Amino acid sequence: MSQILVVEDQTNLLRSILRTLNEAGFQTESAETLLDATRLMSSRLDLVVLDLMLPDGSGLEWLKMLRAAGNQIPVLILTARDSIEDRVAGLDTGADDYLVKPFALDELLARIRALLRRDTRGTEREFSFRDLTVDPVARTVFRGSRSITMQNRQLELLAYLISHANQIVTRDMIARDVWKESTATWTNVIEVQINQLRKKIEEPDLPGLLHTVRGEGYVLGDPP
Repeated sequence: MSQILVVEDQTNLLRSILRTLNEAGFQTESAETLLDATRLMSSRLDLVVLDLMLPDGSGLEWLKMLRAAGNQIPVLILTARDSIEDRVAGLDTGADDYLVKPFALDELLARIRALLRRDTRGTEREFSFRDLTVDPVARTVFRGSRSITMQNRQLELLAYLISHANQIVTRDMIARDVWKESTATWTNVIEVQINQLRKKIEEPDLPGLLHTVRGEGYVLGDPP
């Protein structure tokens, strides 16, 4: 059974989340500070639910240090910060999903299940297209011999584009299959992530790989 760490300093909300997760069959650990969360990271964990505003610091900075140390455990951010800029910052720092308070506990459960399924599916195979290779297990990306550093969501987005190489991928498809969200909520975030992904995978002296199709979406491969 999956073990989930919930890092949240609002006591009533923490109790509600833990009760919901336990009733759904998950095993749980909890922390109300980043110090306690760090201590618990030595446990066998499958996912972290992370608040951003905690008594002893920023959850975003803690996540940044976690990723810098090479820890790729799935992280779902819970926060009242709901601007596009905040969502982009959270995803770029290494979050795998982002849920804005207040939220429905059923939606939290659905997102946790989706992240755990995604993490399991990620162990199945490599994704490659031309000289691009994505290894979801090792969380590595290469273009030829050049290693490219990516956050988890960018890596998942690239793997999805590779799996649909030379096809037009719409924002609706990306929102549904990668973000597990509605396009209305995530369109701007998707555009930002596509632009950042393009900068990472393309080479100045080589033809472009990732193309925007005006009014339709994106193509990895030959422009339509």
